[in-house]
Amino acid sequence: MRTQNTFSTLFLVQKSKAINNEALLYARVTVNGKRADISLKKKISLSIWDNKKKKVSGNSNEARQINEYIKQARTQLFQCYQDSKFKGELITAKLIKANYLGEGENSKTLQNLLQYHKKKTEKTLAKGTLRNFEVTEGYINRYLNSALNTSDIYLKDLSYKFISEFAHFLLTYWPKGHPKSLSNNTVMKHIQRFRKIVTLGYHIEWVARDPFVRWKPTYEKRERPFLTENELFNIENYHFPIERLERVRDLFIFSCYTGIAYIDIMNLTSDNILKGIDGNDWIFTNRQKTKSPVKVPLLGKAKELLIKYESHPMTEITGTLFPVITNEKVNLYLKEIAEACGLKKNLTFHMARHTFATTVTLSNGVPIETVSKLLGHSKIASTQVYARVVERKVSQDMLALRNKIEAPDKNELQIKHNM
Repeated sequence: MRTQNTFSTLFLVQKSKAINNEALLYARVTVNGKRADISLKKKISLSIWDNKKKKVSGNSNEARQINEYIKQARTQLFQCYQDSKFKGELITAKLIKANYLGEGENSKTLQNLLQYHKKKTEKTLAKGTLRNFEVTEGYINRYLNSALNTSDIYLKDLSYKFISEFAHFLLTYWPKGHPKSLSNNTVMKHIQRFRKIVTLGYHIEWVARDPFVRWKPTYEKRERPFLTENELFNIENYHFPIERLERVRDLFIFSCYTGIAYIDIMNLTSDNILKGIDGNDWIFTNRQKTKSPVKVPLLGKAKELLIKYESHPMTEITGTLFPVITNEKVNLYLKEIAEACGLKKNLTFHMARHTFATTVTLSNGVPIETVSKLLGHSKIASTQVYARVVERKVSQDMLALRNKIEAPDKNELQIKHNM
């Protein structure tokens, strides 16, 4: 096994390809008898080239500049060799050439990583998630262009400072056509996605050190909106004279009683309805967003909606349980529904999932562990963000505690009174 490498550099001009008595200058790197030629992008007059000394003859300014250029190239090539030797790499002439030209692994750029991440995830991530990454990549490019006056940087230049200044750029950025600048939590989501991209680069060893190692995201706590029992009842029982609003209302109510997200409802077919462990009808599916399994027992109100649409002309064509409609139209029509019902909240389809977690399940005593399973979460922490114990449940629990504590005192007073 070879333990020592032979390394040499030689400078030459290609006389056979000379034009007007000028030829390109090359550096020839030889490692263990194998060689690679590197064009130095400089033309040399054959009349001043000393083929024996491998440099330009004379003391003119031009001669001195070219010879200095050759000296620097020799030093840089030797440094590439030393760096590879220090890292214990398998040294070849091609490796030295790639590192010198900036094409080696250590010369990968942020754009290289963005492209690699996009290619690696385009078949594995959901469409919505891919769109989110595209938006984040757009902000990264905007930051590079407007703040750093460049289109790319080397991955070795990624640092905590870069991350901090990118976050500050986003916090002060006002997207065109938006009513306000990006919120803190939106910025943190972009940084989170950027971190996933950089972590991929770290795992494939394009990034030597993790620039996020000291980074701590700062999220602002926000209440997740949901419908109260009364608000849910009003929307559920409102008569809509317009069929499209009725269909969207029914989709929303179905989500309120199952916790299933919009895109997953759109994908449901009769094959997703199976008998559960209790012998009743359940929905068995997988979340498109996370691929995690979801198993939801069908409550009576959800069953009624399925029966309502089982012979609908639109579902007979698509083979789905509900008429197919785009997410944009759903949320647009929900605004009309909210206005018709006198609801002041910003009604979105995702609010149905929050409503299922709070009003339908947690506030009725369903344990959070069960709710987590129904929502398809892999961690309880995710459910704690989505769902909270509403004030009515707190009041009921405290009333039960008060009765338990005060009951002995009442019994003691009754005994004394009887005496």
